[in-house]
Amino acid sequence: MLFRLRILMFLLGVVISASAQVTPGSSAAQKFSSKGQEPSPTGEHMPPAPLMPEIKPARVSTGHLFSRPAAPGQVQAPSRVDDFISSGKLRLSLEDAILLTLLNNSDVNVNRAQFDLSQFAVQRAYSAFDPLLVAGFTPTRSTSPSASTLIGASTLSTLSQTTSTGYSQTFQSGTGLSVGLSTTRFTTNSSFATVNPSFTSGLTFSVSQPLMRRFGMFANRAPILIAQRGVRQSRANFEAQLNDTVQRVINQYWDVVQARKTLDVLKKSLELAEASYQRDKRALELGALPPLDIYRSESQVAQRKVPVIQAEYSLKQFENTLRQTIGADIDARASAVDLELTDTAETSGKLEIVDLQGALASALKDRPEIESQNQLLAIDDTNARLASSNMRPDLNLSATYTSNGLGGLVFDNSGTLVSTGGFGDSLSQLGAFNFPTYGINLQLRFPLRNSAAAADLGTALVSKRRNLYQMRSIQQTIATEVKNAVHDLEQAELVMTAAQSSRELAAKNLGAEQRKYELGAQTIFFVLDAQNQLSQAEQSLVQAQIFYQKALAEVDHATGSLLAKHKLIPASATP
Repeated sequence: MLFRLRILMFLLGVVISASAQVTPGSSAAQKFSSKGQEPSPTGEHMPPAPLMPEIKPARVSTGHLFSRPAAPGQVQAPSRVDDFISSGKLRLSLEDAILLTLLNNSDVNVNRAQFDLSQFAVQRAYSAFDPLLVAGFTPTRSTSPSASTLIGASTLSTLSQTTSTGYSQTFQSGTGLSVGLSTTRFTTNSSFATVNPSFTSGLTFSVSQPLMRRFGMFANRAPILIAQRGVRQSRANFEAQLNDTVQRVINQYWDVVQARKTLDVLKKSLELAEASYQRDKRALELGALPPLDIYRSESQVAQRKVPVIQAEYSLKQFENTLRQTIGADIDARASAVDLELTDTAETSGKLEIVDLQGALASALKDRPEIESQNQLLAIDDTNARLASSNMRPDLNLSATYTSNGLGGLVFDNSGTLVSTGGFGDSLSQLGAFNFPTYGINLQLRFPLRNSAAAADLGTALVSKRRNLYQMRSIQQTIATEVKNAVHDLEQAELVMTAAQSSRELAAKNLGAEQRKYELGAQTIFFVLDAQNQLSQAEQSLVQAQIFYQKALAEVDHATGSLLAKHKLIPASATP
């Protein structure tokens, strides 16, 4: 009896310890998660590069056992666009345009949905440790002719009714546990049956533990670790996509500003030409101007109308592109009102100075593409370690303990009822553990060739080498992008300084030519030419200012600081 109690205590201890290890929110699981950080390419465990903590998969309700959510039939309408409509205009700052893009842009929401999908890989990886409850009822009626008088009936008739319930679960330590209860009610017309009907019950505890292959937490949690790193990789990819999207909307915003400023410059040039034409027309009426000289100023008016018309339609195209990006083209009210951008491209104070070496270091540290590739390398390390574990022999230890019970109506050899009993007696004997069956099984499976595990290990090693080359390629690409962005910013600063000087000199030249014309020392040709030069200088200044703003965004994008600079919180922008 003492030996049986020791076996029961051993089985219960294994169950309790395994249950404590597998609870996802338990301290043991948390400790393992903290130890399960992605190793660096050199094999050392290092903390992952910090990402924005707000970027998390959206929670998706999958219902419960008796209720399932319906699949969506359509997406939401654009949100918060109406908040920026004022006085019949859609007034937007650059930050407003970025916010509306995060809320309403279709591409952003597609990328966000792809990121949300990654969480279900983790949920699927945990399915190997889901508990399973099984219940069954199997009635069987049998009637057969007798071939011997020892059967106890000329025609043997039996009825077997078996009810079984069982619980089984595999824990993250590799331990397998199963508990089963079965009861069979058996009746027969055989005269030799001393217990009829009989109730046979059995309570079985079974525990198994791999000792070599699949031994320990890592071998069983590896799919979970891979799925979790897949979520981190998907998060880094989503952040990279947001980085690209924000840069795109910034460039589109400044494209609209440039188109509008260019239109204003061309309209101003047209007004100057019309003023010169009206002045020449009055001079012609007064006889102070030869008739043929009027055509020069009149032709300038006609010529300058062409770029104004082209600029007006170019502005509409840029506005339509921006409306599509922020989702205002879907909103009926927002698509009908004029677009007014409040930010200007003019700079005040000292221009931005970027240190190239510092920018390179920041880019290699903060770019999400680097984090994504680090996660791929960590997944390769996990796959290689798991494949190495799977190449071990398979040694399993299992132990079973069954308590048996019997109850029913007991007859003697003459057919006289000796005692009465039933299902309760069977269960009582189960609880007393007076009729046990127990055993231990140690099984070794030693494959002479494990081609699948060897192929998995080779795949992981080659994949790691490939991803290391990809990491180097990504680093080279990022370094080139940073250098080009810094050089573009330096160029933009020099060009803008030159354009400002050119515009000031062109304005002075126009004033001088206008004064000479009024004094009769010059013809109208020089005035019109000076007007054209001023218009070109103002357009060049606008282009230089816009180029500078885009170059700033390009530097922030290349160094991975664009999202942080605009203080974006993607999770709060989830519709």
